[in-house]
Amino acid sequence: MLALVLAHARNLSSVAPLVRSQLRRWDARAAEIPDPWLQGLALGKLRNERFDLEAVAMIATIAPAQYRERAVEAIMALQVMFAYLDALTEQPTTDPIRDGLQYSRALVDAVTVSIHPRGDYYAYYQGAGDGNYLSDLSVTVREALLGLPAVDSIAEVISTAAARCAEAQVRVHAAVCSGNEQLQQWATHEAKGTELQWREWLFGAMGSVIGAHALIASAADDHTTSEQASALDSTYLLLCAVTTALDQVVDHEGDLLAGGQCYLDIYETPQILAQRIAAVARLVIERARTIPNGSHHAMILSGVVGYYTTEPGATGEYARPVTEQVQRQLKPIITPTLATMHAWRLAKRIRHRA
Repeated sequence: MLALVLAHARNLSSVAPLVRSQLRRWDARAAEIPDPWLQGLALGKLRNERFDLEAVAMIATIAPAQYRERAVEAIMALQVMFAYLDALTEQPTTDPIRDGLQYSRALVDAVTVSIHPRGDYYAYYQGAGDGNYLSDLSVTVREALLGLPAVDSIAEVISTAAARCAEAQVRVHAAVCSGNEQLQQWATHEAKGTELQWREWLFGAMGSVIGAHALIASAADDHTTSEQASALDSTYLLLCAVTTALDQVVDHEGDLLAGGQCYLDIYETPQILAQRIAAVARLVIERARTIPNGSHHAMILSGVVGYYTTEPGATGEYARPVTEQVQRQLKPIITPTLATMHAWRLAKRIRHRA
């Protein structure tokens, strides 16, 4: 509860104004993209995922005040890039894995501070290109990262997290054409040596951009060590497995009606999914007790779970077994968050009716 109060205070006083400024910056930049189709993808993500883009910056509240602006700049540029790449890599092509990995090099380049972003991300694209939009995002992340005192301590870990995230997104989107077999083979191989089964590892990898944000925030603290960065990354791999699964669960019925892509068919039943994700959620809380700023990271998990499990889709036939079991695993720490989320949603409904 104290972590929640402190984070909100810092967010309102310093982070939120920086976030709004960064979003205006990237709104204007996306509007300059010369290719109409790419411009539409970029602006659509900035418009339709505004809440997500604003919410991820809450992680920056753990950054010391003198480095918070740089941390927010890096986090926002990385999240804007991730959202744009998510739209770009789900577009049909003759070779979705090849093309997707080429685009997604921008995400890896952004956090690989030992090299300068390469910029040839549209090698297989036939249109006018994005006018260096991806390159500008990548350079912005890199330059902001280089201004943080513990960047060397997190450098190797954040590069690995970004590569994991990029390839997971590409392979998941490619599964529409190539099926789940290539996805399972890749995730099974990558999950070896971890405490996760391939399905939970895949969900964790898909959301690992959030882990990258946490690493950026930790790089603002000059006491951060490489060992702490590794522990933080492994904790967020678990956390992202939970949040990605819940995101899919609450959108499940809507995705089916709209004919959208859904990844939940890798689980035989909702009950199996519920058991696995609830167990991982509990593991996040246990792990959070062992890392610096653990209460803050537990609060992040609680906040995201509270948000998704109070969504309208959380009461659906498929979603309910999962959302209820995850909530039970996180009680009592999630109780204040659930109360806050219910009050926020009620206030939104009242404003909408007015």
